[in-house]
Amino acid sequence: MIQLEQVSKVFALEAGPFTALKPADIHIGKGEFIAIMGPSGSGKSTLLQLIGGLDLPSGGTVAVDGVRLNELNEKERTLFRRTKVGFVFQNYQLLPMMTVAENVGLAMAANKASKADIRARVRELLQDVRLEDKEHHFPSQLSGGQQQRVAIARALAMKPGLLLADEPTGNLDRSNGESILQLLSRLNKEERITVVMVTHDPHAAAAADRIITIRDGQVVRDERDGGERT
Repeated sequence: MIQLEQVSKVFALEAGPFTALKPADIHIGKGEFIAIMGPSGSGKSTLLQLIGGLDLPSGGTVAVDGVRLNELNEKERTLFRRTKVGFVFQNYQLLPMMTVAENVGLAMAANKASKADIRARVRELLQDVRLEDKEHHFPSQLSGGQQQRVAIARALAMKPGLLLADEPTGNLDRSNGESILQLLSRLNKEERITVVMVTHDPHAAAAADRIITIRDGQVVRDERDGGERT
């Protein structure tokens, strides 16, 4: 599903080059639930952005479903993100002037799906995330946990095979956070969606089947093989 070969990322800053991610080889199979752990500034969000095609690596190759993202132009990468990847962020990123249903159906509308198809898909997704009674509510009328559920439903609108979640429980209390983790786990197991979640919280990471730890831009541990990497 996801193949990273000697992938690195270096940012050019005024003070000089900053290495956010040192060369790494990572393989993530279809249907896995992966947690990427590490302290703030360790490079975990950079890695997620590279997997999702939001940024390009300074070195190495990133391939998703056999597609090398390095070889795509900006238009092709945008299409890839819209159709192949769902994104979930810590701060939800819902549009406040739109209802729950409108937020969830936004990507489908942008891809010119019919109103009937959008309506049917939105209702299906809201049932999946247990928010079918909130269809006409606005984000401001929802709790943080409910807003994150809407964000997850929106991320799944185009039926992506890959869901990337950046600190999805970071703004939630333990109860709401646990609910989101259970939802991600259920989607992973029942829908066979590959989930890659960035977190600094060991409790959240424990929901995943495999934990990759990053420190100072370097992958130092992969729980699947249980050993330290140098």
